[in-house]
Amino acid sequence: MELPPAVAGSFDVFVNGVQQLPGVDFDQVGSRLVFRRELAREGRLGFWRWAGIVLGVAGTYRRHDTVDVVYGSGAGRTVVSLEPTRPPRL
Repeated sequence: MELPPAVAGSFDVFVNGVQQLPGVDFDQVGSRLVFRRELAREGRLGFWRWAGIVLGVAGTYRRHDTVDVVYGSGAGRTVVSLEPTRPPRL
């Protein structure tokens, strides 16, 4: 996942509110963050899933990881949320 251009210097990364360690949980390759475990994204809900939610039959219990990057800026510390992307299929 690509870091925003405003993120320069040191920064902290959190997945689902848990701090991640560089070199242990993720690597920085240029301006990209490469995580060592797969991050999940719920994706779009189909018609039947929406119908189940509306009727109270099913909930949305799929895994959905959130990635937050905390970095220093002129206004102090800023948080930006990033969306996990799926790797391209080969």
